Amino acid sequence: MISRMEVQETNKMIHEMNLDVRTITMGISLMDCAHTDLRVFNQKVYDKITKSAEKLVKTGEDLEKQFGVPIVNKRISVTPISIAAGSLNTDSYVPVAEILDKAAKEVGVNFIGGFSALVQKGCTTGDRKLIESIPEALAVTERVCSSVNVGSSRSGINMDAVKLMGDIIRQTAERTADRDSIGCAKLVIFCNAVEDNPFMAGAFHGVGERECVINVGVSGPGVVKRALEEVKGRDFETLCETIKRTAFKVTRVGQLVAQEASQRLGVPFGIIDLSLAPTPLIGDSIAEIFQVMGLEEAGAPGTTAALAILNDNVKKGGVMASSYVGGLSGAFIPVSEDHGMIQAVQRGALTLEKLEAMTCVCSVGLDMIAIPGDTSKETISGIIADEAAIGMVNNKTTAVRLIPVIGKGVGEMVEFGGLLGYAPVMPVNSFNCAGFIDRGGRIPAPIHSFKN
Repeated sequence: MISRMEVQETNKMIHEMNLDVRTITMGISLMDCAHTDLRVFNQKVYDKITKSAEKLVKTGEDLEKQFGVPIVNKRISVTPISIAAGSLNTDSYVPVAEILDKAAKEVGVNFIGGFSALVQKGCTTGDRKLIESIPEALAVTERVCSSVNVGSSRSGINMDAVKLMGDIIRQTAERTADRDSIGCAKLVIFCNAVEDNPFMAGAFHGVGERECVINVGVSGPGVVKRALEEVKGRDFETLCETIKRTAFKVTRVGQLVAQEASQRLGVPFGIIDLSLAPTPLIGDSIAEIFQVMGLEEAGAPGTTAALAILNDNVKKGGVMASSYVGGLSGAFIPVSEDHGMIQAVQRGALTLEKLEAMTCVCSVGLDMIAIPGDTSKETISGIIADEAAIGMVNNKTTAVRLIPVIGKGVGEMVEFGGLLGYAPVMPVNSFNCAGFIDRGGRIPAPIHSFKN
């Protein structure tokens, strides 16, 4: 039985602390859409998505009204297109991206993820076609998101793919230069990508998943911040316990929404992703949590330790609240989506190198970072390689979402809008790494990956 005190506490979290269900994401398998003819394949994809998700947005809106919990986004993820479309007789997957965009608009979701390829060990013909289609696909669509997994702790890092993705990011930036290179905000490069992530831009419906599933992502940086203000100055044991208890409560809200959505849509419940994903709103910032912990700014000495505490205890609290915690679950540190992070960059407290160190203990990696438009493709590949190495060696998910903003330099501001926020262009190490990137081949997996 839920007590009156718990109801009042939850209402306070929603109305005063920016608690929300960040997304209800429906994962849809496209494996049965496979066909050699592009027209037939696209029709099957469109029909399946629009039929499966026709009630998704309305269900989310109904749940918002019933429970009073903001459900910010309704989204779809699909089987990686390089797999689902692998048998197509076509030189480009851009028409597939366009049909995904059309289906997403038809059902009313804000993003559809899965224009993706998994190339941690090597590229198939379909993988290469998809990757080469990314710049144009993200330029001509509005809601399609793309991801490429270039490494894993089990397989190592595909450096040929890393090199290629540096070039693809540059091309994507140039194709959307008239919109501050926003195409790159919809493209994520992963190491150890997960199959049940409901958050964009990296969501896809893994081949080990069911035919159709509901995954829910919950976010509450403001709730954690307010809870920590109540124990300001107390010891680390108290700090950790407070984060765990708060994460438990937040996860239970997501569990309720997920179960109701699953029942009403007649679709199995997958996972709850409890991720402290910030927004540009004041009071909804990971950087502000660091300040309550005792740091002057994000990036100050102690920031990596503070993030490790936050990430670990968010996971511990979430696991106690639901049997099916999955996705990425933890703390995100996207620069453009967190006004506290933006302030830290502007004040000189936070650099790209410090952000890289923080990715060793956060849930994702270098996320939503604007860099100078003249950054070379080799430098971008070098940053991807560094981040993939952190993920591979530490057996965790890492990712890179860099935005080389064509025509802009260090210190200039870029406005992306909505949840994507705004960001100052950050400096990048200018020393050359081309000789390293050009070696090609594959970096072998670490010795501790051999566990059979």
